[in-house]
Amino acid sequence: MLYRLEIENFYSIRDHQDIDLRAAGNAPAESDRLAEIWPGASERAAKTVAIYGANASGKSTVLKALSFITQFVMHSFSAPAHQRIMYDRFNDDEAFSQPTRLSIELSGVSDITRLDDPSAFQCRYRYELVIGGPRSEPAHVESEALYYWPLPDRRRTQLFRRHRDGRVKAAKDFGLSGFKPALEKVLRPNASIISTLVQLKHPFAGLIWNTAARVSSNIFIERSEAADGDIARHYASNHEQLALLNREISRIDLGIKEVHVFPADNGPTIQFSHEGLTALMPLHLESHGTRSFLKLYPLIAQVLAFGGIAIIDELDSSIHPSILPEILGWFHDSDRNPYNAQLWITCHNAALLDFLTKEEVFFCEKDSQGRTSVYSLKDVQGVRREDNFYRKYLSGVYGAVPQIG
Repeated sequence: MLYRLEIENFYSIRDHQDIDLRAAGNAPAESDRLAEIWPGASERAAKTVAIYGANASGKSTVLKALSFITQFVMHSFSAPAHQRIMYDRFNDDEAFSQPTRLSIELSGVSDITRLDDPSAFQCRYRYELVIGGPRSEPAHVESEALYYWPLPDRRRTQLFRRHRDGRVKAAKDFGLSGFKPALEKVLRPNASIISTLVQLKHPFAGLIWNTAARVSSNIFIERSEAADGDIARHYASNHEQLALLNREISRIDLGIKEVHVFPADNGPTIQFSHEGLTALMPLHLESHGTRSFLKLYPLIAQVLAFGGIAIIDELDSSIHPSILPEILGWFHDSDRNPYNAQLWITCHNAALLDFLTKEEVFFCEKDSQGRTSVYSLKDVQGVRREDNFYRKYLSGVYGAVPQIG
């Protein structure tokens, strides 16, 4: 479970921002909104995160940071050797000369000799990435590090650390000795250690890669949407997910009886049977909300089935307001979500605040210099659980609302 994200000098986030999902000790003990950050841990964190704020306040930047870390850990070695790292620093002269700092904290196995044992004791991990360099040159990795706390009574252990000159120092636990000569030969300034070691078949790097692969997102640099043909091919090759979709689709569009996938000359095609209609309806004639749900559902179903994180920018842009609590409720349900998968979303629909707890709500706000700050509803002084979050947010009590005129 990921429970902390730190961002500095990344797009509109200029100063260090700490997005900490851990709940206070007095949070309700039986809350279905919270899960232990690892089995047996004393701390709990939110399974759903909703980020509110005015247009262009930096909400998507938070999701971009989380997606960027995932993509960099997994795929940066696959980029061309001289391609720039695909991101931007904050847009002022001082920030251009300073590095970007990103870090996450999450749970993982304590004994790395038991990588494939789901019953293995888990502990805290921290991954740090610093990217910098002169404005006139492509940004490069200045440092990269992975730490863990393998036992409750042990201090932080540095599994590996990459220095500015490219040297990599690793603990014995990380098992780098047999891989180090090859790593030093192929490691590039625009690639992560993990993505590089995966090419060398390093076992622990492979575990980290598999963990990152359980993050599904519709945003990297820009928000994206699957093409109709891609989504048809997805459901054609995932019959179980198509069956799950058909179980849910009538809750999204009450007129739909079933979604069908048929072979065609140019690849599979999706059609719908409706109550009261004789002929099947093609995808392009369905409502925008139905089509959007069809494309977003695989992201959600994947993490609910196997664990991980679904990152969805503007989930509420085409999904009916009454359906949003239903989708979030899937993550709160231990039967639907046995591995405590998480959902991170940005949204504008203030009515959803009636369904959320203060641990699940974050706000983004920009100052007069264009710098985004991120804060949690649980950190706003005087907030009580029984408050009407919807009314107070729209009245400006929590900030992060548009200033018109």
